[in-house]
Amino acid sequence: MAQSNWRLSEPRIRIAPSLLAADFSRLADEVARIEAGGAEILHLDVMDGHFVPNISFGIPVIEKLRPRSRLFFDTHLMITDPARYAEAFVKAGSDHLTFHIEVTSTPETIADQIHALGASAGISLNPGTPVAAIRKALPAVDMVLVMSVWPGFGGQKFIPSGLEKLVELRPLLRPDQRLEIDGGIGPDTVGAVAAAGADTLVAGSAVFGRPDPAAAVRELEGLAREAAGRSSQV
Repeated sequence: MAQSNWRLSEPRIRIAPSLLAADFSRLADEVARIEAGGAEILHLDVMDGHFVPNISFGIPVIEKLRPRSRLFFDTHLMITDPARYAEAFVKAGSDHLTFHIEVTSTPETIADQIHALGASAGISLNPGTPVAAIRKALPAVDMVLVMSVWPGFGGQKFIPSGLEKLVELRPLLRPDQRLEIDGGIGPDTVGAVAAAGADTLVAGSAVFGRPDPAAAVRELEGLAREAAGRSSQV
């Protein structure tokens, strides 16, 4: 079963800036800016060049950043064998590991392994994967991550079918489970995904591509909360 005391159990809107869009020549400074601006979560996109056609960063980067930040390290494993590397990522400082349903037929086992390591667990599905593929595993995880772009590269355009998945998933989740979305999130899309049920919104260039990343986080959060509030009144 999912953890009952995990740090994101409170259901509210949060922006999760994606490190992939930060300036890699000064990562610690970039992370410090968003933390000082009120961000709670840092989204870490780990790519292996096998499950996705790109390589990003891995354990050494997380290990070096961990002592420099108190943010919740939300690590998205876009890798073929998450079970093999889960322990190493948790030891490096990840608070949470999300793995993809497309790489496993035993998602509950992987979620249990992650929980046993002391981290929270999430499950993700690609744009072409239906919600039905993860439905049986939902009770075992703390978060569901809907990809609204094809994983592997930042800066892609939002795929609207992600909204339909959010609407389908929201009533299937407990109040302590988070519904995250990643891909093409910015001022033009953040309201729609929040209204559809997402509460954890990954944003890359819409945060780190702005002159003031901290202000960008606050702006996106405000737009999302406003849209979610309007939706709840309908």
